[in-house]
Amino acid sequence: MEKLLYTKDHEWIKVEGNTALIGITDHAQKSLGEIVYVELPETDDELKMEEAFGVIESVKAASDSYMPVSGTILEVNEELEDNPTLLNSDPYGTWILKVELSDKGELDSLLDFDAYNELCEEAH
Repeated sequence: MEKLLYTKDHEWIKVEGNTALIGITDHAQKSLGEIVYVELPETDDELKMEEAFGVIESVKAASDSYMPVSGTILEVNEELEDNPTLLNSDPYGTWILKVELSDKGELDSLLDFDAYNELCEEAH
């Protein structure tokens, strides 16, 4: 988890070259409760940083998920359509999107592990 970058909206991003995997953090899944549905974007969609890419619904609430960086959707995790609770049981092992990065410079605005933990502690 220390190799990941984070948003203030509780998404994580794992960069591998010019592509990245995006998911939600443990903090996010705990706040949501039992996840019952994940709305996924279409592959080849081009989305901007901080643009909503989908909705995660739980027994408590529905929450938009936001792009940590701008990019083109290469792949969505279709497993989540049948088994959305994977985000509860393994939030860091379960990705939602795979994207091709449009601007790697945007990564500089994201939080590292320590900064993200500080953010979560301040929220409590």
